[in-house]
Amino acid sequence: MAFLTAILSVILLVGTAYLLSNDKKNINFRAVGILFVAQLITAWIMLNTSIGGKILTGIAKGFSKIMEFGNEGIMFVFEGFAFQQDTVPFLISVLMLIVFTSTLLSVLTYIRVLPILIKYIGGFIARVTGLPIVESFSTVASSVFGDTGALLAVKNHIPKMDRNRLFIATTASMTSVSASILGAYMTMIPAEYVLVALPLNVMSGLLLASMVAPARAREGEKIDINEMITDNSIFEAIGNGAIDGLKVAGIVGAMLIAYISLIAMINYGLNGLFGTDLTTILGYILSPVAWLMGVPASEMIQAGGVMGTKIVSNEFVAMMGFSPMIETLSAKTVAVVSAFLVSFANFSSIGIILGTVQAIDSKQAAVVSKFGLKMLFVATMASVLTATVVGIFI
Repeated sequence: MAFLTAILSVILLVGTAYLLSNDKKNINFRAVGILFVAQLITAWIMLNTSIGGKILTGIAKGFSKIMEFGNEGIMFVFEGFAFQQDTVPFLISVLMLIVFTSTLLSVLTYIRVLPILIKYIGGFIARVTGLPIVESFSTVASSVFGDTGALLAVKNHIPKMDRNRLFIATTASMTSVSASILGAYMTMIPAEYVLVALPLNVMSGLLLASMVAPARAREGEKIDINEMITDNSIFEAIGNGAIDGLKVAGIVGAMLIAYISLIAMINYGLNGLFGTDLTTILGYILSPVAWLMGVPASEMIQAGGVMGTKIVSNEFVAMMGFSPMIETLSAKTVAVVSAFLVSFANFSSIGIILGTVQAIDSKQAAVVSKFGLKMLFVATMASVLTATVVGIFI
């Protein structure tokens, strides 16, 4: 039954993408098939084989060790602070980790490790699927640098993109997250599902976005990895990485204050008027989607509430609400919802992406503003596809 539900979910997602397509005759169904099969193989290897399990465990341990290194710096700076009931505040225990992971990311970029990996992985995807290399590259880059960094990595190509290619680049970038905040995620939801969602999101974003806005590969397009390297020395990379990480931590903290406060105010009004809260309302609205993803019927309202919170606010707010529920939910619900949460598909990301494109080319920003909601809808569909594929193997 669960497998049939997953198949129904995939059919509905692909069918919706087809109906939304602005050029149905030019949809690259070969790419769609290849990407979906690749998703199934990737999820199966990572979740259902001993080799995949060892790889996941090894990577998770690696991130755990990175977080230990990060905590050394955090404790040096914040040592001596007194905390109530020995509970370290979220700002220190989670958000400050972003500073170190961002620094590490910056160093790996400067020494060309990440740019080379992204270039060849993106190039491989483009050759196998026939999709444009620039969009394939930016989508892979988004799983490392996030939506803003991925678009900046192909900034010289953006002014030349037509509407469809721009839609693919922006929408697919929204389906992923920045590697600099993976450690923070892993403190709130199971690490294995964070890691599985990363490659699946790359494929989900490309699959659905390229159906909605088909684009053909162009001869002669090349990726220059030097465009990704902006630092002049290893020390500049360390300094800029740390500063960028602190900015991200500050932005996340500010967003959390804003959204959690607004949700509290909305819940106060809803409780007074209707005796319910926003999470419950969103839970009922999105419960059918949660069920299609593989969540048991008894837990689909809870899952839908977490999903809705993520869409209207952001993944951090949703993860903070979801984390206390994990022990009370089934393994399948935990896996599916965790995978769904690992993306930047929310309303605030529309503004972030629009602002990034505006900084690169104002004319293209005007184009992006016209399909902003469609971009979010397709990116959310991609998160549903990723979660559905994960659910098949749990």
